[in-house]
Amino acid sequence: MIQLLYSVIVAQMALILTLLFKSPLRKLVILTLDRVKRGRGPVMVKTVGGTILIVLASSVYSMVKIQSRTMEAGVANPTDQVLMSQHMLEASLMGFMLFLSLMIDRLHHYIRELSLLRKTMEAAKKQNRSFEDSKTGSAEELKALGEEVAVLRTKIKKLGSECDAKAKEAKAAEAEAEALRKQSEGFLLEYDRLLADNQNLRNQLESIDQSLSQPDHKSNM
Repeated sequence: MIQLLYSVIVAQMALILTLLFKSPLRKLVILTLDRVKRGRGPVMVKTVGGTILIVLASSVYSMVKIQSRTMEAGVANPTDQVLMSQHMLEASLMGFMLFLSLMIDRLHHYIRELSLLRKTMEAAKKQNRSFEDSKTGSAEELKALGEEVAVLRTKIKKLGSECDAKAKEAKAAEAEAEALRKQSEGFLLEYDRLLADNQNLRNQLESIDQSLSQPDHKSNM
């Protein structure tokens, strides 16, 4: 379970890095995400996300149950400590995986919005040039063309401001992706530490079992 979650997180981070940098692979990923968001894709994604949330809630419930049992006993059971560490790691990885999924969805949305805004701006600029090049005719036609040019310029300014805003959002998304990369490194270090703690606790359990089995062996003799 933990190895599977780790593999999914690594794949998600690679997907985020692909979306951040312009390349032919980025276009392929965007097209794939577009297809996923059509038809039955959203239903499948929601189903998987709901399943992960249920498993996450189950892990949290198990941690609360172990914590309450430890408080009632007053002494930390080594087995409960191992289970607590495992549930905590699984819950952390699942939460991080859901957050990365949200980041991928938002990055894809912003990239598509920026692409549409740029195409609209280019079309408006071409139309503006065509109007300016065709300024021939009567005074009324020139006046009408001038009004249309003014409207187009206003639209271009508006689209430019929207494009700048989307670019800022994309930069913020890149900064969040970098923060996620650093956070994932922290999760990996925490994962190694928890594995070491898990091994130590198992060694303690084996020593306890051996110490308990020795008196029983003596009593049998």
